[in-house]
Amino acid sequence: MNDKIYDISIIGGGPAGMFATYFAGLRNLDVALIESLPKLGGQPETLYAQKHIYDVAGLPKISATDLIKQLDKQLEITKFDKYLNTSVSSIERDENDSTWILTTNKETIRTKAIIIAIGNGAFKPRKLTFDYDKTLEDNNLNYFVNHMEDFQGKDVLVAGGGDSAVDWSIDLSKITNHTALIHRRNKYRAMESSVKKLNESDVEQLNPYIIKGVDYNADDHKKIDVHLKMIKSDDEKTVTADKLLVNYGFVSDSKILRDWHIELSGPFIKVTQEMETNLPNIFAIGDIVTYPGKLQLITTAFAEGPVAVTKALRNLYPNRDYFEHSTSIFEK
Repeated sequence: MNDKIYDISIIGGGPAGMFATYFAGLRNLDVALIESLPKLGGQPETLYAQKHIYDVAGLPKISATDLIKQLDKQLEITKFDKYLNTSVSSIERDENDSTWILTTNKETIRTKAIIIAIGNGAFKPRKLTFDYDKTLEDNNLNYFVNHMEDFQGKDVLVAGGGDSAVDWSIDLSKITNHTALIHRRNKYRAMESSVKKLNESDVEQLNPYIIKGVDYNADDHKKIDVHLKMIKSDDEKTVTADKLLVNYGFVSDSKILRDWHIELSGPFIKVTQEMETNLPNIFAIGDIVTYPGKLQLITTAFAEGPVAVTKALRNLYPNRDYFEHSTSIFEK
């Protein structure tokens, strides 16, 4: 177990969790930010990276990717500990000192307060359904775009027909040697404007095909062979590429909240006007919460974070001045 005891541990590294981390850092709290995915950004960055967001104050419009970049830059101002690829499996109360013990897939984290900011629930990518060499995921087979430069100058295949697949294929085509999009239908589920851009781009469209297998290329193990079969046809083909990016969507699961003994209303966490759950010093913010008048907007989640942090600060350190404005903090 890590001997460190955090003031607040924030579970979920999407926009709500990122801004709550920043705000807690401004209040000089010792913060841990825990994210199950390999990078921060949550569902906006992973599911609709290039879509524009219009409900953030002061920004007429901004893409999800650019919003996450700005939040990441904002986090550079403050100090916190970041745990990526870290999933919380259980939360238990230590009655000796009233702290909470978070058991994760990597280590145990002890904290005085918790803010749950997991969006629509912990989610993971829908993976290829057939057996394949799992070492492919170390380099050639991707379910996320962590760094655009990893695809620079390469031959890339993108699989999927939704917004993420179409958007990523368009963006990657600007830096790759060649990009092809594989979809099981001739029609895409993406927004019409995105499909229009796709048709005007250099992306090769391989449809209606499904992927039947993936393996290393026999002549060059740095490349992969992706085996395709046309829908309702015996036509098969093999395409050689450097990378395969699979965008089949994500599976969301909020069942774990019941194991944590969090009171729910349907799939959502019930909270008070100060973002408190039914458990002491455990708060929740963002799309996962419900209360009278709740709006499922990013801008609402940005407001809920400071409310939760301030209430936690008041509970943990009742004699500390927590009413300072940010200008006062930076002047100090």
